[in-house]
Parts: sequence; C-alpha cells; structure tokens
Amino acid sequence: MAKKKVPDEGAKKVNNPNVMGLRAEVLEQPITQTLEVNYMPYAMSVIVSRAIPEIDGFKPSHRKLLYTMYQMHLLGGARTKSANVVGQTMKLNPHGDAAIYDTMVRLSRGYGALLHPLVDSKGNFGKVYSRDMAWAASRYTEVRLDPICAELFRDIDQDTVDFVDNYDGKLKEPTLLPTTFPNVLVSANQGIAVGMASNLCGFNLGEVCDTTIAFLKNPDHDIMSTLKAPDLPTGGELLYDEAALGEIYRTGRGSFKVRSKWRYNKAENLIEIYEIPYSTTSEAIMDKVTELVKAGKVKEIADMRDETDLSGLKLTIDLKRGADPDKLMAKLFRFTPLLDSQSCNFNILIAGMPRVMGVREILEEWTAWRMDSVRRRVYYAMNKKKEKLHLLKGLRRILLDIDRAIQIIRDTEEDAEVVPNLMIGFGIDQVQAEYVADIRLRNINKEYILKRTQEVDTLSDEIADLEDTVNSPKRIQTLIIGELEEVKKKYAVPRRTDIVFDHEADEVMAVEEEIPDYPVHLFFSQEGYLKKITPQSLRMSSEQKYKEGDGPYLQWEASNRDELLVFTDRQQCYKTRLSDFDDTKASVLGDYLPTKLGMDPEERAVWACIPGDYSGQLLFFFENGKAARVELSAYQTQTRRKKLTGAYSDKSPLVAAFLLIEDFEAAVISTEGRCVVFHTASLNPKTTRSTQGVNVMTLKPKYRVEKVLPLDRTAIVNAARYRARSLPVSGALLKEEDRGEEQLTLL
Repeated sequence: MAKKKVPDEGAKKVNNPNVMGLRAEVLEQPITQTLEVNYMPYAMSVIVSRAIPEIDGFKPSHRKLLYTMYQMHLLGGARTKSANVVGQTMKLNPHGDAAIYDTMVRLSRGYGALLHPLVDSKGNFGKVYSRDMAWAASRYTEVRLDPICAELFRDIDQDTVDFVDNYDGKLKEPTLLPTTFPNVLVSANQGIAVGMASNLCGFNLGEVCDTTIAFLKNPDHDIMSTLKAPDLPTGGELLYDEAALGEIYRTGRGSFKVRSKWRYNKAENLIEIYEIPYSTTSEAIMDKVTELVKAGKVKEIADMRDETDLSGLKLTIDLKRGADPDKLMAKLFRFTPLLDSQSCNFNILIAGMPRVMGVREILEEWTAWRMDSVRRRVYYAMNKKKEKLHLLKGLRRILLDIDRAIQIIRDTEEDAEVVPNLMIGFGIDQVQAEYVADIRLRNINKEYILKRTQEVDTLSDEIADLEDTVNSPKRIQTLIIGELEEVKKKYAVPRRTDIVFDHEADEVMAVEEEIPDYPVHLFFSQEGYLKKITPQSLRMSSEQKYKEGDGPYLQWEASNRDELLVFTDRQQCYKTRLSDFDDTKASVLGDYLPTKLGMDPEERAVWACIPGDYSGQLLFFFENGKAARVELSAYQTQTRRKKLTGAYSDKSPLVAAFLLIEDFEAAVISTEGRCVVFHTASLNPKTTRSTQGVNVMTLKPKYRVEKVLPLDRTAIVNAARYRARSLPVSGALLKEEDRGEEQLTLL
C-alpha cells in the first residue's frame, strides 16, 4: 500500500522502500516553503490571537472570559459556580476548560496577580506568591465580575467598539473592551509567543489616571513626574534607579529591582518576611535559603518556616543568639530572590502588529483609540436622538387634526393599509406613520401629544451639541478627562510597592561588612583569564597553568574585599569585586573575564588594576605617541555601577597602561627602533577619562609606539642617550647593547 499526497509546487517525489519491501512516495519540500506554508500561519496565530495583549490591556482569552461573564449578568449580580462560567466561555473560546479556568484564576481577587482584580472570587484560588499552592477545581469555587469591570464595559452597547463573529459564526464578540482608563498600564500581563514575548508590569491606577490627564492636556508632559514607578500586587520595596526606569519609560525594555519587606521581632529573636518580589515565590526563597545554610554560607539561621495563613504571607526566620538581623538580611538580599529583578518588555498589538513601546507611546496609542471610541459613542447617541426627533416631528403633524387620524384608521378596511393611508393623509414617511399607528388608544389626547412634541426643541439643541462634540477633539478629550477623574475617585488605592531612593549606600556598606577579608594572589593572563589564589594554595603548587598560546601578563597581591578595574579594547572599564571570583588553584585556567563580566561580543580585556582607595593616577600610552595621565578618582562611583564607557581615549589603540602610585622613568620604544626616556612627573594629571593626552614621541607616518616599560625593567645601559630634555621628541635609535637581544651563534 503506497501513501499518496498531492504534491505542492516545488515539491519533489522520491521513491523510498519501507521495511516491508513496499515502496512509498516521500515528498521533498524546500525548507523555505515549509516555513512559509506550515510554520508562519501558526506563529502569527500565536502572536495575534493568543499571547500578546492589545491596547485595552487584554489577551483574547481574557476578553472572551470577561465578556461572557458580562453577558451572564455577573456584573453586580450574585456569584455563580466557576464551572458554569467556564462552560459558557467555551462558546467564544474553543479551548479546553482547564485553560479557561487558569485564565479566570489569574484575574481573580483570591489569586492576587493584579493590582485591581477583575473577578470577585469565593473559594480557594491559590496565591501568586506560592509555587505549590494549588487552586480548587472549578466546581467548588464561585465568581462574579468585580465592580471595576463597569469601567471595562461602559457603553459597550453604544457602538464604541467593533464586534466580530465567534469561531462558529453563531455569536458576536467585541474585538476590544472600551476601557475608560489605560488598563494596559494598570494590569500586569505576561505572554510568550513565537519569536517574541511580552511582559507588562503594573502601575498604580491613581498615578496612571493623573499621568493620562496631564498627557491629554500637554503632550510634552514629563511622564516620570506623575508616574513615579511601577506598582506590584505583591508589594515589596522598589529600589529606585532613575536611569533604569527612564530607559523602561522611553524604550519599553529594561528591568528594575524589588526587595522584600521584613521586620525584626526582638522579643523572640526572629525575622518576619511579609512581602516578596512579584517575580518570585515563597518556595523559591525557602529553597535558596536552605541551600545557603547547608553550604555553610549562612550561619546565623537556626530555623526557617512558612507561616502563611489567611492574614497573608509570612516567612519566619529564627536567628541564632548574637546574630545581627540587618547583616543577615543584607546577605540574603544578595544571594536569594528576596531581592529580585523585574523585567519589562512592553510588547503590545497595535492594529494586529506587535510593537515594543515606551510609556509615552502607549499613552499616545491609548488616547487615540479612546478618543475614537468616545467619538463613536457620541455619534451613536446623536443618531438615536435624531431618530427620536424624526418620530416626534411626525407625531406633531397629527396634532393638527387628531380626529382625522382616528377617522383614517377607522375607515381603513385592511390592517396593512393603515400605515400607507396615514402617510398620504399627513405627508409623513413610513417610520413616522408606524410610530403614530402604534400609539395606544389612551394616549391619543392633546395633553400627551403636546408633552411629547415639546421635546422637539430640546432634542434639536441636544443634537446640535452632540454634533459639535463629534467634530471637536478638545471636547472629546474633556469627556475622557472627566471619566478618568471619576475612575480615580472611585477605584484608586494607595501604592503597594514602596519606593526606596537611598538604597545604594546601605547596600554597599552591608556588602562590605559581609565579605570575608583575607589575602589573595591574582594572576591575569594575556588572553584575559583571571585566577584568584590564596597564599596557602599557592604554597602547595605555584606552577601556573595557561591555555595554549596564552601566558602570564599581570599579577598582584591583594585582599578579597578589593575592587578590580578591567579595561577593554572598546574603551570600556568593567568594575567588579574580587569576592565575586571563586578561590582557585594554579593548575586551572581561571575565569575568562569577557564571559564573567558580561562584555560585549568580541570585546577583549587588555589591562586591569586594583584601585584601592582611588587616590592614585592611571597612565595610558597610545600607538600615536601620546600619553594621558588620569586621576583614578575619575573611575570612582557612588553606586555599584558595573560598566563605565569612555574609560580612555578612542583616538588611537592602547599600547600600555600603569597604575601610578609613585612617579618613575618610562621608556617608550617605537617600531622604528627609537626610544624616548622621560620622567612621568612631567605629565600633568587630567580629570577627564577620555582625554587624548599629550605627545611624548614624534613618529614618522609608517611607525607607531610598540611598547612602554619602566626604565628599570629594560636592558638599556646608557639611559642618558635616550632621555628627553623636552617633549615631544623623536628619540634616539636603540644601540645593540641597549636592546637586550642575544646574538645567535653557530656551534
């Protein structure tokens, strides 16, 4: 039996014998065609219809669930079983009940993943801060829409958004929800698509409303002045970094740090952790603390347990006698997820296309979309009033002769002729005639008709006002501002995540205290490998191992608490601490600095030094014959920045660098074989890191500086020949006896 397939264009048939001796046709398809025909539709479906939120802040699964609950009258009504909602949602969302229920759990008040939960839940819905706490099955829990959902569905029946058919064409569903506030910035949202992802952190509702109002009034408004920082449902303390947050606000990408809140119970000598970062779980924290205790890195802890109850999260740490709680927490913040980074990737679908946007761009898109929604709502209301006015004008016509209208109806023999006869008799159209014909008998009196027709003038004024609103962006903005002020007044709550501004100095001091202090020897190879070896280990084996083609370059004696400055060929300086490197042995290669320090691709470490108290100077020599003397204090920073750009001049490649504690005589040697000897005290120090320096050696066009060494480390015998009386100079050609080169002899 052979398998037959209709070949695609470009496919090729190949006869392939199977195990039973029969022949089957296998179709070969170009990989590009496979990607285009088979893979790309799936990828786009995941991006557009599943994983990436849209400008209303919802993914399709969220929107279908909430709209189903709205249609079930669960906004303001009694709760119903979650299983009931899940079953109804399957009419719009053709996925399994488990996936729909998982979506409901994340939106629920009980789970706590949102600053403003959209589902008012009853029963066990688990907790966002717990990895292992399972939520109850849908048949046990009950739900309804939270009151804030009224702002999601306001005027949804007034043509504010488009509706489309569901998957089987039997129902209609909204493409977006007409949210009256920027829910996309308020509700945290995560999604992983194909080839891209989205990670939206939440912001405080009151701050978002204030920022949007200010933005509508002034498009150049300083966003960070009103939108202070993200606000996370699990609370904690956000370590404020203006540069990092500015990057997130501007580009939509970046990360910020959040640390746990804790208190010390002196009476019982224990620490209680009651708020943790949104990006971690209580189990992950306890696992890491347990690992540190077992490894002997944390010795102050007697016991740790999870005492979470109905009142909320609580992790308790029993301390040993004499333990300092502040030092212990500083250590735990460094080595456990009690201090964690929250990543941001503001990737949102705009008109079906994914875009990574900063906060200002998101507000621009949301206000444009919201203005269109409000304009549609006003236009809808205006048309309804026009229809009503049209009917009342027809009603006013019969006011002239009510008896005649009754007579026409009485004299008409067939029911189908009533409307045509009224149209002829009063000169009104079919819609007006239908309205007049349907008036109840008791309402055919002058008082009723006069009251109704008096509305004509009022309706005309209202329609004129609505027409003006439709054509006035300023008035629409005023309506949006009014709605935002109302939302803030009704639903805004205080921040859950505190902002900590003065955390840098505390962190550095705490880290300094906890780092063990002992002497170490450092070995830096030509290829950028670094070894940190204790004196005891070095005494046992002092023969250094290097990679093939590598060799020794620099070595120092230092303390484990010292900082290390690593300079690269991209004019960048990486700052690190020796405590970040593991103690090792002479028989290993060591840490490869470009990898260890996270350098840019193909970036190479060319020199390093231990700055100590930053009281010295650095001396840089370049291929173009210039030398720069820079104050070491120019590399000192208040915060623990890991990378400094513009570490030295980029006008010419670096030949050599020295940490200058005391001045010395330097020998500068060019590729021409010339040498200049001068005293470094003749160079004036600069405070600018990227200074070009001054000329010390004049070079012919095809030559460059080859090496620079302290005079006492060279083989120069007659130093006076090469000393410069003034700079710059061309230098003197090195004599044979000053080169230090041994002559080859034939045996």
